[in-house]
Amino acid sequence: MKCHISQLPGIGSKITLRTGEEGMVVIIVHHSGKRELYFFEDASSDEADFAMDLTADETRELGAQLLGATYQPVDTDQLKLFRKQIIVDYIELSESSEIANKTLGEAAVRSKTGVTVIGIIQGDETIAIPEPDTILHPGDVLMSIGKKVQIDAMIDLCAGKDEQT
Repeated sequence: MKCHISQLPGIGSKITLRTGEEGMVVIIVHHSGKRELYFFEDASSDEADFAMDLTADETRELGAQLLGATYQPVDTDQLKLFRKQIIVDYIELSESSEIANKTLGEAAVRSKTGVTVIGIIQGDETIAIPEPDTILHPGDVLMSIGKKVQIDAMIDLCAGKDEQT
């Protein structure tokens, strides 16, 4: 973003900000404290697409919000790290699994594997955020979320293998 500040004799200052998308924001700061804000979608246009007047307090509040006073976006590097650590997998329930024909609550998959079941596909029906009394039938596909080691334990549990974490 390019910023240019110029003096307006008898009025105050003009601050021009050119955006990376070829737009432009112009702020006129009057000696009286009044601010005028103009937005140009096309920086070469002579007429603003949007204009508004702001008081000094409104300007401070807008600035504070732009600086993140009430909301801080997630750092994309932290989000990528989260995505690498958390896996969502669709795991089919085998007839030989110890949790087949039990309710989700009785199966206690979270305490056995660390995985959370966030959905179940039973034939043509999809159950989002299943209740603890939902019965797990062989052939159901359990939408599971957890870390890789937890998902691996859930795969083993659903396959009927003896090893669980």
